Amino acid sequence: MEDMEDECFVLNDDYNHNYCANGQVLYLRNELSDVPQPLSISPGLATRDVAAQENHSKVCSSSSSGLKFMDSDSSSVSSDTSETDSPSSASIAGKLTLNSASKFLMNAMTEEDYRTTYWPNLEKAIDHLLIQNPMDHISISYEQIYSCVYKCVCQQHSELLYKDLMLKITTHLQQVSSDLQISPPGNFIENFNVALSRYTDALQCIVPVFIYMNKFYIETKLNRDLREDLMKLFTDHVAEKHVNRLIPLLLEAHSMPFQVRPSTMASVVKGLYTLWPDWAHLAPAVFSGFIPQINPPTVESQLSDYAARDQKLQMDLSLNGFPRGDQSRKRASEESA
Repeated sequence: MEDMEDECFVLNDDYNHNYCANGQVLYLRNELSDVPQPLSISPGLATRDVAAQENHSKVCSSSSSGLKFMDSDSSSVSSDTSETDSPSSASIAGKLTLNSASKFLMNAMTEEDYRTTYWPNLEKAIDHLLIQNPMDHISISYEQIYSCVYKCVCQQHSELLYKDLMLKITTHLQQVSSDLQISPPGNFIENFNVALSRYTDALQCIVPVFIYMNKFYIETKLNRDLREDLMKLFTDHVAEKHVNRLIPLLLEAHSMPFQVRPSTMASVVKGLYTLWPDWAHLAPAVFSGFIPQINPPTVESQLSDYAARDQKLQMDLSLNGFPRGDQSRKRASEESA
């Protein structure tokens, strides 16, 4: 036993639920006898954790200052340091709380950080998306854009981000409207179609990367939708300012077939109807050629008028150089059958 006292090691538990501290053997009293039963423990015995017993037995751990008692139900943890060196659970909890608060303060985004770091990166990406040519390839990391938006929303800058986005796109659309203002009449329909198509294509990229802001700010607090707000900007700053000039040009192009490509006519008419359906009443003859149910329902009493209108259209097409094709194989009358 004297040799064992010279060696210092820690043993918390063994198979028989005996405890040892500072290299000394501890005794576990037998439940049927008051005589302590010694257990010889070698210095190299590994420490083990065991489950708590039903009967709480108290064991003695010797130290230089005296005897200390431990409850056998407490969890046993092996440590190479002394009891005075190990921090208490309260101090550990305090350090964890302090570290968590420190990390939160270090990661907090100020308004200055937003203005100098995050928004400039987003603004640059939005510029590329708004003005890019469909034939040009521009490398943009949508993951980085989404990450910036996510961080701004999490740091309570949603309102600021929304206002900056709307202001940025409004400024762009005002420039688009100015460019259309100086466009010649012969190219106005085509230029308007390019502006509308490019803008809608850009929204297909902008709306998804701002979806986190849309979900947790616009839909939740404003009860609106980001795409609808951005389309309304185009209506207010571009389409509404030029619709009175655009409708007469569409009527003229409709009266002269193929003066404007059919795909361009269809794109412009459908775009205008999507922006504001009431504009169809300004030119029902044009809109009815591309949008169903613009004209009132067919009435049986007006069938003769419909037939006369179709004959007039065929006559106009033939006079403008569009032949009816080979009519030699057409049946002269139904009586030959």
